[in-house]
Amino acid sequence: MENRSSDTSKEGLGVPGSHHETIIGSQADIEKNDFSYNDTNLVLERLGLEPQMKKTLGPFAIACVGFNICNSWVGLAATMVIGMQQGGSVTVIYGMMVTLVGLGCSAATMAELASVYPTAGGPYHWTSILAPKRAHRVLSYSCASLNIFGWLSICSGVTIQPGQFIEAIRIFYNPGFEAPPWQYFLFFQATNIAILVHNILMQRRTSWIHDVGFIFSLTSFFVILVSCVARAPSYNSNEFVWTNFVNNSGWSSGAVVFLTGMANPNFIYAGIDGAVHLAEEVSNAAQAVPRALLSTIVIGFTTAFAFALAMLYSLSDFDKVVEDPTGVPIYEIWYQATRSGAAATTFVVILLLIACFALNACQEVSSRLTWAFARDNALIGSRFLGKIDPTLKVPVWALVANAFVIFIIGCIYLGSSTAFNAFIGSGLLLQQCSFAFPAALLLWHRRSDDVLPKTRSVNLGLFGWLANLVTLLFAPFITIMYCFPIELPVTAATMNYTCAVVGVMFLFSLVNWFLHARKEYKGPRLPQGQFA
Repeated sequence: MENRSSDTSKEGLGVPGSHHETIIGSQADIEKNDFSYNDTNLVLERLGLEPQMKKTLGPFAIACVGFNICNSWVGLAATMVIGMQQGGSVTVIYGMMVTLVGLGCSAATMAELASVYPTAGGPYHWTSILAPKRAHRVLSYSCASLNIFGWLSICSGVTIQPGQFIEAIRIFYNPGFEAPPWQYFLFFQATNIAILVHNILMQRRTSWIHDVGFIFSLTSFFVILVSCVARAPSYNSNEFVWTNFVNNSGWSSGAVVFLTGMANPNFIYAGIDGAVHLAEEVSNAAQAVPRALLSTIVIGFTTAFAFALAMLYSLSDFDKVVEDPTGVPIYEIWYQATRSGAAATTFVVILLLIACFALNACQEVSSRLTWAFARDNALIGSRFLGKIDPTLKVPVWALVANAFVIFIIGCIYLGSSTAFNAFIGSGLLLQQCSFAFPAALLLWHRRSDDVLPKTRSVNLGLFGWLANLVTLLFAPFITIMYCFPIELPVTAATMNYTCAVVGVMFLFSLVNWFLHARKEYKGPRLPQGQFA
């Protein structure tokens, strides 16, 4: 489970489980040695990490992974029930614009950091590097906990989708049918296990599947968009699309309705940091990962915004969409637009397949984050979780551990779908909070050349100040709004349990800290004296 440079005689380099901190070369060292950020292995060695992953992904493949995870137009379609019921088209359209600003700045911040420190740890490694010496362990551990739990929530949210689409088809053709929770549970667990097996046994031999998923998603996007626009019997007015606001929540404030409903457009960028956590498996990661992050933002917004406009102009009965019994309102929109049940069902099947591509990438990425944290000896069981299987060349135990946690989260659905949805919703705020840590520390350093060398491939310049600030402020903003109940009066069924879910996650992190990480976890550091 070696996780440092193989030359342990070099000053400052440690071994797993030791009490030596990882030392990262200073900018002066980099310039003196003509250090190149374009060689991923050299970057990792400079960071004190022994390259363990085979470089199986190129620039296009890592961009495909990033897009497949977010699949922005699909994420919007799958969660449209939230936006349509909480603000209608206004929430969907303008919510995407707000999300573009918040997550766009977050992606830009991460792209700049990834161009200097491309590691699988991502935000929590950056936090450890940038934080004050006395606080770096606690801050980076907190950031990692948020990031890991955020990814587990996102994975769970994607895992439930295939079952929801299957049950939606059954309800569409059998009006009045109501699927019991155990059926969703079985689909959830079957999907989880199937994708896990693929990631363990076949991922290394089928890395091209990310390319296929990307091409399939974009092709499907164009086919569905053109079909709906061409077949729609009539089109809604500009007033309906751009100004129609729906408030059936019980809240007197339209602003609260809009902001709580923003979870729908926010889902278009769920898992935006996916490419970051595969950095150690990418050739020329210092350039490829930032490009993947930014391309995901641009392609994601373009497709999601165009898709939303096309669907809103093409639907003919808004009330039926809001009251759709399948739980997948886009199904009703497609039926109204194409006037064909077969076409609408085909499109839902396409969503199901794309969800499988997305989950495949989600499981792969989340396992690399868990593996990186275990490699830093921060988790109970790090000895196993931080190992790369010598035959399969993947972190098998990290994959299994994540799948097991997702299995447990799926069990919650049997008891309460409301509590399960709270787990899913928490992923959005958890990921944003993890992005806020390194952004805040960059501002604390005043974006110094000591931590952002001038030779980096991504230099945001003055825009970097704005990007870091927006990334930081967006975290408390959505944390507050996504914890509001979505309906009044509040009942056990309508209560927002996100705060309770985050509290449970905090307890698990606290237990792991006191039982293991407090003594064992160190985290990477810059040389002493480089900054105060």
